[in-house]
Amino acid sequence: MIRLRQMSVFAHIVETGSITAASELLELSKSVVSQHLKSLENELGIVLLKRTTRKQTLTVAGKQFYQQCKILNQVANDAWLEAQQSKAVPQGKIRITAPNALMETLVAPAIARLLPQYPLLKPELISHDHHLSLMSENIDLAIRVGQSKESTLKQKRIGEFRDVLCGKPEYIASSSWQGLAYIANTWQGHEICHQFHTQVKPAPLSKKQVDNQTGQTTGELIYAANAHCITNSFHTCLSLIKSASGIGIIPDFHLRSLSSELVEVFPEYQLPLNTIYALHPFGDQTPLSVNVCLQAIMTQLNITTTA
Repeated sequence: MIRLRQMSVFAHIVETGSITAASELLELSKSVVSQHLKSLENELGIVLLKRTTRKQTLTVAGKQFYQQCKILNQVANDAWLEAQQSKAVPQGKIRITAPNALMETLVAPAIARLLPQYPLLKPELISHDHHLSLMSENIDLAIRVGQSKESTLKQKRIGEFRDVLCGKPEYIASSSWQGLAYIANTWQGHEICHQFHTQVKPAPLSKKQVDNQTGQTTGELIYAANAHCITNSFHTCLSLIKSASGIGIIPDFHLRSLSSELVEVFPEYQLPLNTIYALHPFGDQTPLSVNVCLQAIMTQLNITTTA
């Protein structure tokens, strides 16, 4: 690193015409600039500049060496300018991961609207229903359901939605809800338990009342079952539900787009809210490309969940 610094200083001495001018340009003392040149010549074992009190002249070896040092400074300047430009225009590769359901309805539409505006942006979208390691998978931005315990990541709550237990109308009507097969994703496991609450807050009760069907306090319903079929993909779950193979949960905003195909199993009840978080590993120095993509995703989320 010291050698590179010395070569850079040497190029500036040549280009400015003197040690004094180079020291002013580099904001270093003349003695420091002079020492860099002296150390460089000593290490190379050659004289690079012949100097008098009024003039400096490159030696033959100095001319050849300067051409390479000039390239070194140009590469450094180009790298600096390119990094500065990345703060002004979103560009380059950005890897974004999200669960399948959120990728299709949230992330992909948001990024699609950005591409015409920022042609230098090169997004790579990774759909996965399991949490990928941002560091080992080189992920720049992750959209997840629920807060992460990884303290090294910067995370921001960006919205919420509800899961809805649903199925084909004819399938739900074919049996009591206890007899309906449950289609689960691998993250849910084999033993399923959902706690529902009434969508309308019940009136105050004079005494404790019990719902005879579920054995729960009025206003609450517990659904428990063993998964009949388990898949590792949201889209596979959805396909099985739409094929009347069973019931399962999908996001409320996704159900709205399928309202003619699927219906809620318990329309009077609802599941708790799920929070959506955005995570990235950049701390407070967030790249512009990440900020732009995150803002687009948040805008799409507002459109999707309020439509």
